Order: sequence, then structure tokens, then C-alpha cells
Amino acid sequence: MLSVSTVGKPAFKIGIDGGGTKTEFILTDVTGTVIDRRSAPGCSPSIITPAAIHAIVSDNLQALGESARQTHPAATITDTLFCMAGSRSFWSEFAVTITGFGRVQTFDDSFPVLELATNGKAGLVLHSGTGSFVAARSPDDSTHFAGGLGWRLGDPASAYDLGQHAVARAILELQGWAAPSALGAEICQATDLHNANALTRHFYADTKAASLISTFAPHVTRLAASGDEVAREILCASVAKLAELANEVIARCFGGNTNSRLPVGLSGAILRGPAVKDTLATRLDWRCELHEITEAPIEGVRRLLARLPS
Repeated sequence: MLSVSTVGKPAFKIGIDGGGTKTEFILTDVTGTVIDRRSAPGCSPSIITPAAIHAIVSDNLQALGESARQTHPAATITDTLFCMAGSRSFWSEFAVTITGFGRVQTFDDSFPVLELATNGKAGLVLHSGTGSFVAARSPDDSTHFAGGLGWRLGDPASAYDLGQHAVARAILELQGWAAPSALGAEICQATDLHNANALTRHFYADTKAASLISTFAPHVTRLAASGDEVAREILCASVAKLAELANEVIARCFGGNTNSRLPVGLSGAILRGPAVKDTLATRLDWRCELHEITEAPIEGVRRLLARLPS
């Protein structure tokens, strides 16, 4: 950890955004300027082992520390900020093992997108990726998180949720209980399975079914954008459930305050289509002012680093 001997030395900060797919690292100076950045495989503790996580993190921290010293031989790391997917307790315990990199703090991976959505002020973010969540910053600056239950328990408007409903629709069509649709045909073509029992067995037997199901989400969003009614119904119904969750968060965090609008950022490709925006505009609390988040989460990490007290 830092000691008083670091005072007066050139100061740098490290930020990390870690998910199941990839992990991004940045080194910044005290002004928030990015000095170096690195990318590595995903490091979610629900996917890889603690040993693998340790290797990914330690290798990249050491590399960024070296970059800081190349910038100035007397450089010191004052802060390291982890914004990570997965178990909070795991990352809290992991952070204790990190020494020599200043003050180490851990946050959920929702914090960077919340920062992008609200710029440190009161507001919300709705995020939809493989999973989904709602995060909020209340007027008292407290932060709140809802959703993020994962594929086993369900995340509305997530890639998994859309894919799951698409597969279910295809099976019902093959059983003869739903009218044939372009979406059902695409699911059968993508799996090369054209029998209801075979399609059902396939997803129950495949150990990687969760990841596979998520890959069907683009079929839903693309067809919905082209005007396909079945795909649009699936997409809008799923997004409406995310809006319900957001409204619950708004009611509890912002109460009956009707004097101001609430900035609400939309994060993730699923939330960008016109059908989605129409659904959200209809279902969300009237105070919400929607705007798309186009920056990557690591930019949110950079902003959080810049706001850390020296």
C-alpha cells in the first residue's frame, strides 16, 4: 500500500473493467489522460478459476506499473479501481491480496455504465448485454443495483432472454401450436434441427446451451427492426419487463419527486432499436429522459478514476 514516501512523486492510477468476455485495463495520470491500455480474456469468477484470474490481473498490473515507470522512473500508483462482473465477495477478498498498487477499491461492473449515464449525478442506466440490469444513483449520491440475476434465473431484455424466447417459439411452431414465422425458420436453420423433440433435446443436452441461446438475440433484434411481428412482440415484451424493474427502482430511489427529469442511459445494442425506444417511452416513468450510451464501459472507469479524491 501507499506510504507517506509516495507524496510528491508522479502519480498514476489504474482502472479495470472485467466481464465474462474480456477484461480491459487502463493507466491514467492525475488529469485522467490515458497513458497505456491493455486487453485480456474475461475474468468472471463464475467462468474461470481463481488461479486464472490472478494470472490475468497480476500480469497486466505489472505491465501497467512498468509503463508508469517508463513514463517517469519515480512513478507511483496511487489508486487501482476494479469494476468487475461476478461475485462481490470474491472481488472484495481478491482486492486485499493486491499490494504495491495504491488504494485498491472494488465495484460492480454496473458502475462504469452508470457513470457514463449520469456523469456522477442522480439518474439511472438500463443495461442489456448477455445479461441485464438497472443501476441508479439517488439524489443523496447512494447507488443501487437491480437485476443481473444471470441466465439461470432470468434477465429481462438480455441476449439470453431474447434467445430463449426465440427458441421456445421455434419449438411451438414445430409442434404446430404457433404459426410459422421467419424467426422460427431462422432458429431451425441456425441449429440445422427441424424437429421439435430434436430441438428440445439439443438445448437440454448441450453443456454450452446458455452461451448458444444468447447468440440468437441478433436474429430477434434484426427481424424486429425489419418489421417482423413475431420478433417485435418478443423483443417488446422482454424490454417491457426491464422497464417494470426500472420503474420500481425509480419509485424507491426518487419517490414522488415530480419537479425534475431523470437522465436514463441506455447501454447495449439490444436497447438501441426504434421498437425498443417506443416501448421504453411508453412503459417508463414519465420523468425519464432517454439517451444512448455510445462509449465503452472502460471510459466510465476512466471517469471514475478522475473523480477519485487524491
